[in-house]
Amino acid sequence: MKTTTFRLIRGFATAMTLFSALAVGGAAAGTLDEVKERGVVRIGIANEAPYGYMDLDGKVTGEAPEVARAVFKAMGIDKVEAVVVEFGSLIPGLKAGRFDVIAAGMYITPERCEQVLFSEPSYKIGEGFLVPAGNPKNLHGYEDVKSNPDIKLGVVAGAVEGGYARDVGIPDEQVVMLPDNATGMGAVKSGRVDAYGGTALTVARLAANDPTVETAQPFEDLVIDGKLIAGHGAFGFRKGDEDFRDAFNEYLAGYLGTDAWEQTVTPFGFGRHTLPEKSAAELCGG
Repeated sequence: MKTTTFRLIRGFATAMTLFSALAVGGAAAGTLDEVKERGVVRIGIANEAPYGYMDLDGKVTGEAPEVARAVFKAMGIDKVEAVVVEFGSLIPGLKAGRFDVIAAGMYITPERCEQVLFSEPSYKIGEGFLVPAGNPKNLHGYEDVKSNPDIKLGVVAGAVEGGYARDVGIPDEQVVMLPDNATGMGAVKSGRVDAYGGTALTVARLAANDPTVETAQPFEDLVIDGKLIAGHGAFGFRKGDEDFRDAFNEYLAGYLGTDAWEQTVTPFGFGRHTLPEKSAAELCGG
């Protein structure tokens, strides 16, 4: 009886060892191998120009998708498909497997680093406000909003500007959460908000072809805890996809700063003046 029991236990242990080995082998394959096998990588974007958006012809473009295309092509992956979601749904969508990579110019923050793996950053940029033409409330920075309790500031839900407002000390009741840039533009034009906070490139692009709005000029540099704030955008990968992220980083490093890269990103307002100054590790560490 003891011998039979031992054999059963040993047989079970052997089966479990085999199952574990297969599981580890499957996990090791990961997203990188899956993407290479199917020849298509799915990227998540938030339809936010100039970072990642769909143009009037239905083409997905912007700094992040175009850089992604170049890097993935160098990795042997020729086809890129996009999934458009609200900004606040990018991380949940990535974790749920709706797409393989976030390619939306997402800033690296310590809080986000707890949820996703970031590539090395592909750019850095400062902040700005979109305001009605003439800037009637005379708003030139976050401190102006803080000093006037009647001012309403619009920000995209899930974007860093909401955190900036809290860090500066702007009460929550003065901050209006919005789903995207188009809604932010509309909120400024309708008077729902007095200013819309975003990156300098975002607000400049929104103001470019509409004379009823403008960028707040001059704009006071955002300083929090004595540090000048400049966001660094990167590509997001699922936890466990370190091999995918690392391979992407290798090819990204060889692409950033080249003439080909500059020609790709210049139409979106990026260039050598927006090259990153910090590493992902530094930014994840706060």
